[in-house]
Amino acid sequence: MNSDNWIGRNVSRLLPTAVSKPKQADAQELPAQAAIKSGTKTAAKDTLAARSIQVRLEATLRQEGEALSPRLLRRCLEALQAIVDPRVSEIEGGRRAMDVAAWYAIAPLDQRCDMWLLMSEIFVADVQKTKEAQVRFAAAVGTPDEAVAEVHYRRATVSPRRRLLQRFSVYPEGVRFLVDMRAEMLPFLKADKRLMALDVELEYMFSTWFDVGFLDLRRISWDSPASLIEKLIQYEAVHDIKSWADVKNRLDSDRRCYGFFHARLPGVPLIFVEVALVDEMADDIMPLLDEHAAASDLDKAITAIFYSISNTQPGLRGVSFGDSLIKRVVETLKEEFPKLKVFATLSPIPGFRSWLGKNAADLLDQLADKERKALGQELAVEPVTSANFLAAIESPLALPEKSLARQLLLQCAAHYLGQGLKDGKPLDAVARFHLGNGARVERLNWAADPSPKGLKQAHGLMVNYLYDLKRLDKHRALLAQGKVPVSTGIQDLYI
Repeated sequence: MNSDNWIGRNVSRLLPTAVSKPKQADAQELPAQAAIKSGTKTAAKDTLAARSIQVRLEATLRQEGEALSPRLLRRCLEALQAIVDPRVSEIEGGRRAMDVAAWYAIAPLDQRCDMWLLMSEIFVADVQKTKEAQVRFAAAVGTPDEAVAEVHYRRATVSPRRRLLQRFSVYPEGVRFLVDMRAEMLPFLKADKRLMALDVELEYMFSTWFDVGFLDLRRISWDSPASLIEKLIQYEAVHDIKSWADVKNRLDSDRRCYGFFHARLPGVPLIFVEVALVDEMADDIMPLLDEHAAASDLDKAITAIFYSISNTQPGLRGVSFGDSLIKRVVETLKEEFPKLKVFATLSPIPGFRSWLGKNAADLLDQLADKERKALGQELAVEPVTSANFLAAIESPLALPEKSLARQLLLQCAAHYLGQGLKDGKPLDAVARFHLGNGARVERLNWAADPSPKGLKQAHGLMVNYLYDLKRLDKHRALLAQGKVPVSTGIQDLYI
């Protein structure tokens, strides 16, 4: 029997009870997942940590809550080890990986988790060799042998896990398999820290494989294949696309949509950005999403508004290419439209409402006595409390323009965006992205997103981040010092 037949039969025997219903198998949950859904997080942790994978490999009987029996677990390990057998070629290793991937595709979720644990816990660097190489490297520092010692140390720290993952990437769908596998695994990292080694290894490899130097920037237009346009509808994460008329509006003559593509994930943009070409900085998302609005006059367009940026692959979390996308898009737009002078966003503030609910009392305490008394008079309560204020802004669209509650809501948003930091980074996820790219907080916009989602996230507020191309490095330097770059208009709103 040749190696191909052996590995194929060995893998197939991992599922002795013919898995003829993959949909039902995929629907099964890990014990930990079920426990988390029921709210018993402690029980979930105990279930996952019951026995280490090494103990299970040496056992004879399966315990309650374990997916693969010790015998089947050992077969799975043998199949994985056969992939990285040093006696076989890259092509043969790739074929063996294909067999394992075929089993994985129909395996229940709890059995997939057992494979993650094997890859994470068993395929580790040799501890003794690593220690010895580290000692030699430390002793060689400052000597002519330093470079050679460093090379040996680096090689000693490379785990067999990396080689295993590389073998999966040999076959055509291998990269897609690994990206999807990581996306499926991510929700379980918090409950089971044993998976972190595999996760970090995947993130490291993806950072190399998906470096911006290997990505292709393409424009997505109404003339693009229908399958690609369907991907926009599927992956749009900021403003849901409701119809084909909606997506056609976003691809009209006064719009541009660009995405980064990778050769190993054909037909799927890894990230895409939607741009509106207008005559001034937009302060309301609704006209941009209006399917019936006439196209803007491109001869008068001096502003490019980035109003939606969506990552499509959860499995690539931690791989940063959004900043490069914006830079490339700006360069492309300037070539096509030399009159463009302003590059800005119209962005949601997804974390604001939740943050305000927890910090409203502290912000009220910062008001001067006169301001707090005036707010209390407006709300007809004395003394005014955070509960009173939060109740007043529950229907922000009904607040008059000169309302003190409305003004305070804007002040709180300015504080959140311009002064709210944790570990030196902005609290808001969207703010971290744009400010990290060198933008500055330019303007807050009242009732800019009156949709249920906009009201739920930020009481309908949206923000413009300005990309001043001459000051991007200056803004990054400020942020590195713990200072958020903001306009004077935002500063004037500080409490």
